[in-house]
Amino acid sequence: MTTPFTSSRSFQRFIAFAIAAAIMPFATAGDFPEKTIRLSVDYPAGGLSDVVARKLAEKVAVTLKVPVVVENRPGAGGTINIAEVSRARPDGYTLAFSATSPLTLTPYFSKVSYTPEKAVTPVIGVMYSPVVLLGTQALKAKDFNGFIDAAKQAPGSMRWATSGMGTIGHIMFGQISHDAGLDMNLIPYKGGSQQMNDALGGQFEIFSTNVSATLIENIKAGKLHALAIGADERIEGLSDVPTFTELGQPKANLKSNFGIVAPAGTPNEVIEILNKAFDAALHDPQIAESLRQSGNIPSGGKAEQFQRVIEQESRNNRAIIEQAGLAAQ
Repeated sequence: MTTPFTSSRSFQRFIAFAIAAAIMPFATAGDFPEKTIRLSVDYPAGGLSDVVARKLAEKVAVTLKVPVVVENRPGAGGTINIAEVSRARPDGYTLAFSATSPLTLTPYFSKVSYTPEKAVTPVIGVMYSPVVLLGTQALKAKDFNGFIDAAKQAPGSMRWATSGMGTIGHIMFGQISHDAGLDMNLIPYKGGSQQMNDALGGQFEIFSTNVSATLIENIKAGKLHALAIGADERIEGLSDVPTFTELGQPKANLKSNFGIVAPAGTPNEVIEILNKAFDAALHDPQIAESLRQSGNIPSGGKAEQFQRVIEQESRNNRAIIEQAGLAAQ
């Protein structure tokens, strides 16, 4: 009498079944997608990232013929969202819309529960948000060079506000302070809302923040004056504001990149399907125009391009942090 394990043919069938069962959770590209895709956003509902994510989700749902549900998972500078997605099954059905800073900046300042280089796989770069350096009514200088001169003439008196420690504005502060040899006071806020209120009230001289439609309105109304902008080129709506590169500060020409990532280990074929769907959505005229009107620049392109952006940004951030000695603050 034979058993399933003593029969060679039965044993082979058992092995084949076991292998098939093991790989079943990871759908092939030919099957993908078959069910709802969840896209978590590391910012509260109603903000620019949330609005953009929902517009993209609508377009992608039509393209892929499955629902794309947007969920908000704010907190800890985006690290909560990245941590949750990194633990999800790598099958393409759980994605994150996030700034790159939880991967390229935050880990240099605080402990995170994931390894940045191994946590997620890039799907596509969505947009970049230029970082603007502005003067408030408390600053008499009206341009970047005037600001530098004023800071040099009164060491220790110039106050520069950021939306928090370990932000793009923080390392921009460090880079300019180091390169120009300035002694300034850093004022880190816990978020951009109170920072903007105090800026409009002239509670400090200088601050850095991401561009937005509201910010542009305040600049045009004369309540704030833009000194420089971190962008590849001058942007629509602030065409008279020079980039940091134009002003001889290329290392301070920083911007916030945003994109979509999946858990590490997601099959390349699935990443490619998602990439093409989101890239097509980004080329929709309404979405592209809404980004530009808010001062943000659409990205798009291949997943590999976004990977290179993340890697280069991380290297640049590390160099600035070490050079300016910011990590110890």
